[in-house]
Amino acid sequence: MSYPKIYIKKGREKSLNRFHPWVFSGSIHKLEREIDEGEVVQLQDITAKQLGVGHYCGGSISVKMLAFELIDINEVWYLNKLQQAKKLRTDLFLPSESTNAYRLVHGEGDGLPGLIVDIYNGVAVIQTHSKGMELAIPIVVQCLKKIGYSNIIKKPIGAELSAVLMGEVAERIEISENDFKLNVDVVFGQKTGFFLDQRDNRLLLSALSQGKAVLNVFSYTGGFSVAALKGGATQVISVDSATKALEIAEENAMLNDCADKHSILKIDAVKYLENMEEQFDIIVLDPPAFAKHKSARHNAIQAYRRINESAIRNLKPGGLLMTFSCSQVIDKQLFADIVASAAINVKRNVRVLSVLRQPMDHPVSIFHPEGEYLKGLILKID
Repeated sequence: MSYPKIYIKKGREKSLNRFHPWVFSGSIHKLEREIDEGEVVQLQDITAKQLGVGHYCGGSISVKMLAFELIDINEVWYLNKLQQAKKLRTDLFLPSESTNAYRLVHGEGDGLPGLIVDIYNGVAVIQTHSKGMELAIPIVVQCLKKIGYSNIIKKPIGAELSAVLMGEVAERIEISENDFKLNVDVVFGQKTGFFLDQRDNRLLLSALSQGKAVLNVFSYTGGFSVAALKGGATQVISVDSATKALEIAEENAMLNDCADKHSILKIDAVKYLENMEEQFDIIVLDPPAFAKHKSARHNAIQAYRRINESAIRNLKPGGLLMTFSCSQVIDKQLFADIVASAAINVKRNVRVLSVLRQPMDHPVSIFHPEGEYLKGLILKID
């Protein structure tokens, strides 16, 4: 191994000794040489003690750790990590007869920071969040093939089209989630095509929806809408500003034989919430990440407060609000405080019935609490 060395400042090695997988730029004492983004690097403290190896990122998060010892990051290493990831999902009974869509690799939670792999009815969809993992895609693809996935697609984060890396992949894939049928657009859709992190919460909504009028705001392709309809909702309205997403939401309602109780509304969701007049039994708020960086946190706080105020105001007495944030820089306590502030402003009594999170196929390393990005609440509005 001849990985370039990065030396860590005195005292800043403590987070690495606690196995936190991110090394911030302020912790770096010096680089052995100029290092290209995506290179595997070797970390040492100023006494030359080995701290591990990682991918060099070059930004605020300068290194994402791959191991906390000096080892060779090769195909054998990747294969071992992917085998471990697959075993965890098998232990969670994924896939199953009722569910064939799940997350196979969840970045730091599976010891593969910067890598996401979602499985949709046997098709592996890869998304990378670091240059190092981008460069490792050829190895990842070969390892995925070895553990049983022969249809593999890469889904870019930006505007580029998805690329089939192995096998054959259609633009639309029909999946089963808790026996709900759903179409997923793996070419143009958001994230890897669908929001698999809400699977358990959709099932919970289904159990609460019998005889209820439900509003699904920021509905995307209608996952929550289908769950509510299959649970016996009398009416579900899906609100989103994306035409194609709403078209798929309509398809999904038809796939599940409940289109007669479903309607769509193409409009800016925030404006709709601020001006809505109709009241509902259940409102689902699952907005996109209002803050992807700390610099946007203040504006995100205001946005979360406004939409929750509007929802609380427009729920029937005794209604339920299922509200979420997927912004990593908004932690659980801050999100709860924001929702409490919204309730105070509306002057309605609000009780917390349940605290929600991502499902078990989105594991969180106990050394990396930032991995628990999805937080949610079920609230009873008196």
